[in-house]
Amino acid sequence: MWRMCYTIIRNIFKLPGALHEMNKLIKNSEEHPENYSEEENYKYVQYVVDVMKKTGHIKTEVFGHENLPKEGGYMMYPNHQGKYDAYGIISVHEKPCSFVMDINKSNGIFIKQIVDTLKGKRLNKQSNKQAMTIINEMAKDVEAGRKYILFPEGIFDNKKKNSLIEFKAGCFKISLKTKTPIVPVVLIDSYKVYNSWETGEIKTQVHFLNPIYWDEYKDMNTRQIAELVKSRIANKIEEVC
Repeated sequence: MWRMCYTIIRNIFKLPGALHEMNKLIKNSEEHPENYSEEENYKYVQYVVDVMKKTGHIKTEVFGHENLPKEGGYMMYPNHQGKYDAYGIISVHEKPCSFVMDINKSNGIFIKQIVDTLKGKRLNKQSNKQAMTIINEMAKDVEAGRKYILFPEGIFDNKKKNSLIEFKAGCFKISLKTKTPIVPVVLIDSYKVYNSWETGEIKTQVHFLNPIYWDEYKDMNTRQIAELVKSRIANKIEEVC
């Protein structure tokens, strides 16, 4: 929408430098993995997102940061509202995290660099085999302590705004494999940033809810877990809105 174009225009002279810096970080992590710093890469992406927010007149409030597990890896499952969603979470999530993105939408200029800088995952929704490979890779990463954002709705619809659609059960296979915490994440008004014609300053919210630990979901199947996470997100949206 217009705000994305406005942000790009305001940063037109900064974009080449940002792309160069991210390409350098990507190349260094590939050619010299021993020197790779997840923290350094993450902080640079946070800096880029912060510039986008300031020049685009976007403010994102965070709630429940104290709920995030202090140690180890975990999966964050947010509702999906638009193109700003992952950026909004990354901007307020202090520790390095990454995200999963549709392979068909992940190779545009700038988006590609962010995905690669954060070592994100590209999901081919048309290939069950590739999807299982991604799930297994993420499971190993989460067991090793990484944090990921995965949108169980799969898609966003500009018309649904702060409402929800069906959560895909398969997204929760990673948590069942790893027995690690599930963090429901609630996004409020995130759709207004790049998926509406809203003018003026926009305020969005990110709510990190209480984690769901293994003892609570160990006897559930993926469909039951999906419904549990969806219900907690829905309850929070109803409370806030």
